[in-house]
Amino acid sequence: MKLSKYYMPTLREVPSDAEIASHQLLLRAGMIRKSATGIYTYLPLGYRVIKKIEAIVREEMDRAGSMEILMSALQPKEIWEQSGRWAVYGPEMFKLKDRNQREFCLGPTAEEYFTSLVKDEVRSYKQLPLNIYQIQTKYRDEKRPRFGLNRAREFSMKDAYSFDTDAQSMVEAYMVMYKAYERIFDRLGLDYRIVLGDSGAMGGSSSHEFIALSETGEGVICFTKDGKIAYTDEKAPVHYQGPQEEEAKDLEKVPTPGASTIEEVAKFLNLDPKRCAKAVDLLIDGEACIVFIPGDRELNLTKLAAYTQVPEHAIEKMDDQAILACGSYPGFTGPMDLKDTRVILDQSLTKINNLVVGGNQEGYHYINACYGRDFDGEIAPDLLMVQEGDLAEDGQELLFRRGIEVGNIFQLGTKYSTALNATYLDENGKEQYFYMGSYGVGITRSVTAIVEQNHDDAGIIWPIHLAPYQVIVTIVQSKDQDQVALGEKIYQDLQDKGLDVLLDDRNERPGVKFNDRDLIGIPLRITVGKKASQGIVEYSTRKDMVNQDLSVDQAMEEVLKACEKIK
Repeated sequence: MKLSKYYMPTLREVPSDAEIASHQLLLRAGMIRKSATGIYTYLPLGYRVIKKIEAIVREEMDRAGSMEILMSALQPKEIWEQSGRWAVYGPEMFKLKDRNQREFCLGPTAEEYFTSLVKDEVRSYKQLPLNIYQIQTKYRDEKRPRFGLNRAREFSMKDAYSFDTDAQSMVEAYMVMYKAYERIFDRLGLDYRIVLGDSGAMGGSSSHEFIALSETGEGVICFTKDGKIAYTDEKAPVHYQGPQEEEAKDLEKVPTPGASTIEEVAKFLNLDPKRCAKAVDLLIDGEACIVFIPGDRELNLTKLAAYTQVPEHAIEKMDDQAILACGSYPGFTGPMDLKDTRVILDQSLTKINNLVVGGNQEGYHYINACYGRDFDGEIAPDLLMVQEGDLAEDGQELLFRRGIEVGNIFQLGTKYSTALNATYLDENGKEQYFYMGSYGVGITRSVTAIVEQNHDDAGIIWPIHLAPYQVIVTIVQSKDQDQVALGEKIYQDLQDKGLDVLLDDRNERPGVKFNDRDLIGIPLRITVGKKASQGIVEYSTRKDMVNQDLSVDQAMEEVLKACEKIK
């Protein structure tokens, strides 16, 4: 393709609303354009990258025995009502009505859709196992779209679903997908970790996430040095080390004027924050609930949502009036003598004597409070957010990195088949529910991850097998006949060899051409300049950016050698 006829609107300035490197570079390189908040158009260069990622995903899914279909992005309300998720999925779901007032959603995911499809088509155990997938646009009305393609409201995803006869077969299908995902992300050249994830609204018994490491990633993972244990920070179990054991003392209410935070109370009483119980005043599905955790920790909302079986979007902080209505006072909430309020305690508090808890009165706390003697409540096994210094279950210290979730896999069991009454007939002619798995790859998110891991100050550095074009031939002076003739010949010869080639034949200053070349990140570069009449060109790679004077044949040989390595 000749750049003089190519749609590549590069930008010199960094867009003001672009927060991370990948977002900035994809916009500047003319690969994407923002259509609205969280919604993007993929321009020619960017779309070519997406198609190459899709090709790798298709090859590995087909290799794993999955079959591609394509379902509509419009999903009827009825199947979501059957699963119970129409009302609880939350405000991220785009809902709409047709002219007949029938309700639909723009699919944020497709468990119900695939289950309803198979329910009506697969009747016998002889038709199982089955694994089908699609690459399709998904829609989620993110509260705060950010980080470009990484947290968008419209995005491309590969989603697959397996259907099996029993739990063991489901696990076997799950592991086939696990291996397929390893091959996909290995081929994408990503530095990634596989971690235990939270099943959340998806449900099911087990899940793993594939996290591409990136300092600008919004997710946090923790893992041991030997790599044998890895979790998302939302899923990581906390093995809490409490304060030194003490004999129980008498409960006492003491004045703590102006001390309403854990830090202020601990300092005022000259105590370890671990000896304090932090109150988190919440409305859970509209009902008053106060959660108590150790004073030196943060509440893990994902764990709380799993414990209460209430989605995170239905959990919100109480305002001051609601706290007063519970019989307490803002900043001084304790677990005793509350009115019509659910009390949930992290189990770690049941093992600590002589706790400091709020006095439910302005300016007062109780000291020496003990679970069972002075206060009670529901005991939740673990509601804590993991933090630096925590240990894994085998005693190793946990290491922390940020990352971008590019893939996830779930063992769904019979959650959706039961809800939608999707059954098959077993060998005895008896109806049984399908055992299902769900498997997602973020196609457009993978673009973000690849750029985050492959760029420098000048622009993107595409891996050769993912680059929109493998080679760029730059004619330095478009009015020089020798340069034009040689550039055109090299361009045509490389195309004849089956390579993806750009020819920069624009009537632009050399600096503009070189800057654009660096910005868009084409891996192999041939520069046709003042030595064109001698059959000499410059050859370089985007990664090394070291120019070599070579004959045309030598430059061609270097390009072909580099392209032979493409998987």
